[in-house]
Amino acid sequence: MAAAVEYTIDELAREAGTTVRSLRVYHERGVLPPPQVKGRTGFYGPDHLNRVRTISRLLDRGIKLNGIRELLDAWGRGDDLGDILGVIDPDAAKSKVAEVVSEPGETIAATELAERYREVPSGLARVVAAGLYEPVDATNYRMADTKLVRIVEKLAAAGVPAAEVLDELEQLRADTDRIARRFVELFRRTAFAAFQQSEQDSADRVELANRRTATKNMSGEATAELVMLFVSRYLDQDAELAEALPHA
Repeated sequence: MAAAVEYTIDELAREAGTTVRSLRVYHERGVLPPPQVKGRTGFYGPDHLNRVRTISRLLDRGIKLNGIRELLDAWGRGDDLGDILGVIDPDAAKSKVAEVVSEPGETIAATELAERYREVPSGLARVVAAGLYEPVDATNYRMADTKLVRIVEKLAAAGVPAAEVLDELEQLRADTDRIARRFVELFRRTAFAAFQQSEQDSADRVELANRRTATKNMSGEATAELVMLFVSRYLDQDAELAEALPHA
């Protein structure tokens, strides 16, 4: 049996794309369970990594650490919809309502969304943490990312269980986050470093802006192209799949 994956606090921070200081704050605020101590070193496992990633996504949605602690506690207890919605920070909620007014989008009743993911443990909390939906008020949600929601719906319609769809989406977010950070680091090592060594006049700033735009566009194109390439390769090399497909 393979040994369980373990991380020191430095390794956990690096894997989760955060800082050791942030992890210590999470400990102090009660949103991250303590590590398993061996000797004088604390070790974290995959559950800790998933928890840190969830915390990061919730922070991105405008929920403060106190609210996150209550949300995660409610999630663990399996509390009802009202308990989970009650932790949304009022200021953040007002901001999101303003966004809905200025940027109209498709909404869905909270009860309907909960029913849609009823077979997934903590399904409502997971779709919010995954960035698919965000609360408008205590009774309605709206799509936070329309394209991702449509992809999830297509996978579900194709027969992929909702729990597996969310599992893959959560892992995909983590993988693409690492890819994105690599492109940003590349940009800083090259284009931004060149700008810092330049006269930094208006022409240099325009050039920097153009390179930033190019980095955004090329990163998406390169990533999509490589993913499609490898997916096609693995599917084409699957002998068992080829045997099951109809022959021309």
